[in-house]
Amino acid sequence: MSQLSARVGYLLNRARRLRPGNLLEFATQVQRVSRAPKFVIIADMLWCSVRYEMGFRDYAVWDIRLLNARERKTWMTHPKSNSITKLYNDPAAYRRFEDKVSFYGEFADVIHREWIDARTATDDEVGAFVAKHGRVIAKPAASEGGSGISVYSADEQADAAAFRQRLIDADQTLVEQLLAQHEAMASLYPDSVNTLRMITYYDPDADTMHLLAAVLRIGNGASIDNFASGGMFTLLDEHGVALYPGVDKNSNVYRTHPVTGTAIVGFAVPKYDEVLVLLEDIVRRIPQVRYVGWDIAVTPDGPAVIEGNHNSSVFQPKPSASGVRTGLLPVYKAAIGF
Repeated sequence: MSQLSARVGYLLNRARRLRPGNLLEFATQVQRVSRAPKFVIIADMLWCSVRYEMGFRDYAVWDIRLLNARERKTWMTHPKSNSITKLYNDPAAYRRFEDKVSFYGEFADVIHREWIDARTATDDEVGAFVAKHGRVIAKPAASEGGSGISVYSADEQADAAAFRQRLIDADQTLVEQLLAQHEAMASLYPDSVNTLRMITYYDPDADTMHLLAAVLRIGNGASIDNFASGGMFTLLDEHGVALYPGVDKNSNVYRTHPVTGTAIVGFAVPKYDEVLVLLEDIVRRIPQVRYVGWDIAVTPDGPAVIEGNHNSSVFQPKPSASGVRTGLLPVYKAAIGF
C-alpha cells in the first residue's frame, strides 16, 4: 500500500466514524491546559485531523493546542503509526503476534513464565496449575493491548471444573504464572507488573534495529499498567532513566506516584542494558513484521517478554508536563525513511 492511498483511506474512514461526543470529551480535556473556547478547540482539532493526520486523543494528550504550526509538524500520531504498520508489516505474519499460544511458542525462551491453555487442558490440569502458582493472570488467547485481563487467586478457585468453564465463557483461556517483578520496579506500584513499551523498527536490509521510543508504564489503581486502565507512562533516556513526570489518559501529571510516593522523574529501570540486548535478538525473529511495540517486564533475573504488538500505540513527551514542544516524528522518519 502506498503512503498516499494509506492517508486517503484514513481520512475517509475518519469521516465515516466521526462522533460529536468524542470531540466534546477531548475538547473539555484540552481546556485543562488552554483557555480557548470549546468551539475554537473543536475547529482546531478537526483541522489538525486533516492537516497532520492527528487523532482527537493525540491532540488532547500531546497538548497540540499549545503548539505552533512548526512544532505540530514534528508530532507522531496514531494514524501515522497505523500507516507505518500497513506499509512495513506483512499482514500474513500478524497471527504470530496476535495468537498468544503461537507467540509463546516462538518466544518460549524469553517469556520466563509458565502458562496453560484452558481450551485444551483438563479441569484437573487447570486446577493444579492455579494451585501451584497461587495467583495467576488470565487473558484471551488472541488479543493485544491488555484487554480482557484478570488476576485470580487459588483460594478463590476451589472448584477447578467451574473455574475452567468460567475462563472459557469469558474468553480468558490463556492462564499464566504471575511474574515477580524486580523490587525496584515494584517500588513504583506493587499491585501491577510495571512494564516497558519498547517501540522498534527493524531494517532487514541493513540488519539494524532502531529504537524509536523507550517507555516506562506504571500501574495506578488496577492490576495492569495499561493507559486504558488508568496507568501512566513516561519516556526513558538511553540509559533507562525516566525523563519526565508520569501522564495518564486524562492528562493528569504525576511527579511522584500517588499511591507509593515513589519519584518518577529520575527513576532508573534496573537491568536496562539487558533489555537492550534482548531487543537485538527478538526483533530479528519475525522479520516480516518490522515495526513492533514490545512489552517487557523486568524480573529479579532479568527482562521477560510479555507480548509484541504489530500495531503499537504512540508515546511522546507531554509538553505541559515535560517542557518539550517537539514530537518524535523526525526520529521515526530518520529510522524508517518514509
